[in-house]
Amino acid sequence: MKLVLCFLIPFAVTLSAVSQTQSQTLNSIIQTYQAHKGYDREVYPLGLYTEAYYKQEAEFAKEILSDLAEINTGELSETEQISLELLKFKLQETIDFYAYGAYLNPLLSDSGFHLSLSYRVRDLNTYDQVRAYLNTLNAIPTYTDQHLKLLRKGLKDGFSQPRIIFEGYASTYDSQIVDQTEDSYFYEPFESLPSTLSETQKDSVIKAAKLAIETNVIPQFERIKTFFETEYLPATKITLGVSESPQGEAYYQNRLNYYTTLDLTAEEIHQIGLKEVKRINSEMQSIVEEVNFEGSLDEFIAFLRTDEQFYAKTGEELLKEARDIAKRIDAKLPAYFKTLPRKPYGVAKVPDAIAPKYTTGRYIGASNDTQPGYYWVNTYNLPNRPLYVLPSLTAHEAVPGHHLQNALNAELGDSIPKFRKSMYLSAYGEGWGLYSEFLADEMGIYTTPYERFGKLTYEQWRACRLVIDTGIHAMGWTREQAVEYFTKNTALSLHNINTEVDRYISWPGQAVSYKIGEIKIRELRIKAEEMLGQKFNIRDFHEVILEQGVVTLPILERRIEAYIKEVSQN
Repeated sequence: MKLVLCFLIPFAVTLSAVSQTQSQTLNSIIQTYQAHKGYDREVYPLGLYTEAYYKQEAEFAKEILSDLAEINTGELSETEQISLELLKFKLQETIDFYAYGAYLNPLLSDSGFHLSLSYRVRDLNTYDQVRAYLNTLNAIPTYTDQHLKLLRKGLKDGFSQPRIIFEGYASTYDSQIVDQTEDSYFYEPFESLPSTLSETQKDSVIKAAKLAIETNVIPQFERIKTFFETEYLPATKITLGVSESPQGEAYYQNRLNYYTTLDLTAEEIHQIGLKEVKRINSEMQSIVEEVNFEGSLDEFIAFLRTDEQFYAKTGEELLKEARDIAKRIDAKLPAYFKTLPRKPYGVAKVPDAIAPKYTTGRYIGASNDTQPGYYWVNTYNLPNRPLYVLPSLTAHEAVPGHHLQNALNAELGDSIPKFRKSMYLSAYGEGWGLYSEFLADEMGIYTTPYERFGKLTYEQWRACRLVIDTGIHAMGWTREQAVEYFTKNTALSLHNINTEVDRYISWPGQAVSYKIGEIKIRELRIKAEEMLGQKFNIRDFHEVILEQGVVTLPILERRIEAYIKEVSQN
């Protein structure tokens, strides 16, 4: 017996030493990655956007990937294995972003380099935040220089957005060109300066703010306007699908792989979409019959689009309704989740400056510890903002959707590397958002058949994305085909449909992530419920989904399978 122990003890020590070495190696590589700045944040407070920078980052990513390839993953803990896999995924995206020239096209139909500046407008609670915000405003000329240079090269090399998506795009810069400094959206934070500032400091800040807006904000939006209207828009491409661009077919498949985190072809995704649309249409028809509507599904949808009872009269009424729904969901959360985030969230309207081209609603995460997250509701064009879809929108963007998931991700413990706490993958995050709409039904949030129809039309919206995105970018669909398909199969307003189609044209692949992610999460839940029976616990299931933060769908599936196995054996 003693001889056996003599052999066992050295072996155990050696194994422990190897495991520790692998963990230390991984940690060292992660620290190197996280410490890498790439550029001076003081010099470029808005970031660095040059071709040389993107090339440098791609080369750095290749070096880190090479180092990670040497690690024996079998000697790592589960959390470490996930960190390794996610870092590889993130680094590969940096390489692909440069290789496919994606950096040359920093525009979407409802956003872009100039529109992203609006996200920098936040409440100022400390003097350091005031100073940082002023530095941000004064950095806009350099930021604009960099992006215009990229856009010009993109036009030259065949990378641009289709001209058709830019109808009404002038509002994205015209709204920022004002005669009075105080009317600028970027001036709003200076109207409520921190009480800790003395009157002398406040006067100094106001003076600096007006100077920054007069010299470095308004003139740059005037410059952007001139660029778009005289140089960019006349030269943009006429074709729609990204497949028509350089390396287009390969790039679209790359986008599908990235946004779904799976290896699915455009044809496979298209067929999944057609199947889902057919299923959801059947459920919609059941509600038409439930409310005794005398007419077809198309006529019922037309009724929902036009009847005044389904629309708020004022923006404040719409916001109040969204807040009421959000608080009703808040009360249900403990029954479904073991861990809830510390960070609160607010409900606010989409800023007027970006509302015309903006989506129906969106979650905006907190930018620092003194600010909440925000569920933004678009109050622009109220006749196109139906109340019956508001419960679904709220569940998706606020709780239990994006705010809950994003806030928990940011609050992950010390065993999770910093890069993972700010990481976002659409298949996981948007899949969770759409699953949350389904979960709100279990919570009893949908109180009328019309709201349940709203849930279905939102689900159908995401199912249609699978068909339309692949149709446009892989199958030669026209914009008219996409709009017609959307109009026929959903109760979305025509304004929203046009906004959405333009978004899919400008952002290939991203839109399919929602439904693909939701299908996987619901598939895993059904599997867990069937295999565990009475042992299934919804709070435990959600804990497994959320406790490691953002992951790829293959990682999520492995975790749920391990959870099922563990519970089954106990």
